Amino acid sequence: MSNYSPWNDIAVPGADFNVRQVALETAVPCFWGRDTGGACLFIVELQGDHTVQYKKNAVTVNGIDVDLRAGAQSQQHLVLTLERQIDRDLFEGLCLTLAASLEHATDSASSLAVSLAHIRRWKTFLSGRSQHLTIEEVRGLFAEIVFLTELIDRNMSSIAALDAWLGPERSHQDFIFGNTAVEIKSLSGAERSSIRVSSEDQLESLNDELFLRVYRLSSLTDAAGARSLNEIIAAVQTRLGDADAVEAFDRKLVAHGYAPLPVYDEPCFVVSELRNYRVSDGFPRLMRSQLPTGIANVAYDIRLETIALYECDETDILGRN
Repeated sequence: MSNYSPWNDIAVPGADFNVRQVALETAVPCFWGRDTGGACLFIVELQGDHTVQYKKNAVTVNGIDVDLRAGAQSQQHLVLTLERQIDRDLFEGLCLTLAASLEHATDSASSLAVSLAHIRRWKTFLSGRSQHLTIEEVRGLFAEIVFLTELIDRNMSSIAALDAWLGPERSHQDFIFGNTAVEIKSLSGAERSSIRVSSEDQLESLNDELFLRVYRLSSLTDAAGARSLNEIIAAVQTRLGDADAVEAFDRKLVAHGYAPLPVYDEPCFVVSELRNYRVSDGFPRLMRSQLPTGIANVAYDIRLETIALYECDETDILGRN
């Protein structure tokens, strides 16, 4: 992420706060701001008295003060104040996505409702307070979400698909449904054709069938269908619809170390190749049950050309749903 932020050009005031309006067309004006202590603010200007609505739906978030303050000429201000500068990138992400959400509101009441609902959802992400994902972690999460959507496409219910997604819980395999386990791997478009197995448990399962599904992701911003990590996650959230399913999805994202930050608006990926392998007898792998005593924490690479004999059709995996 760039070191620039919307608050960089706002001077610290001697009294009250300095503001600069957000350059979006919203039903109510929104502002970036700084207070006398130099704290970063995001302000939503509301017409009328919304005290009852605010108290009924108020939300508290660690690290961010959320307050409804009286303004001039029958106005009120919803003021978000960042308490710790170390969390500025998360706060900026919250504010940018909140401003975009407010483009769909129609008046002050709906703007306040959208704002409080948005803050409530971000409370989950803010609880994680993780470091930025590496590009390898971004690709890995992207590939897992692609498979999650494929399960839903095959008429698995959203809740069942989310329950099957065990990667965020550090399960040995990323997905388990019925008596089938699936390990998801991703490769970059320019990467050599080998995958990294990160433990002696990853390709050993108590389930009847274990599959390896490998996505080659090419970073092609202008390609048809290319999506960033933020875009594919937003699409899944919209598709889930049900509030409980969205909340469960968000919790798994937090467990993965994700928060919807602008840094994940790039790169954009397309799936340029997909291969499926049945992990069965003879498949080249290291397993805990067969390691010599004292050997642990094993990681190794498998060259894809050496497992061509184990390649299978995706209906062997998805056709069971």
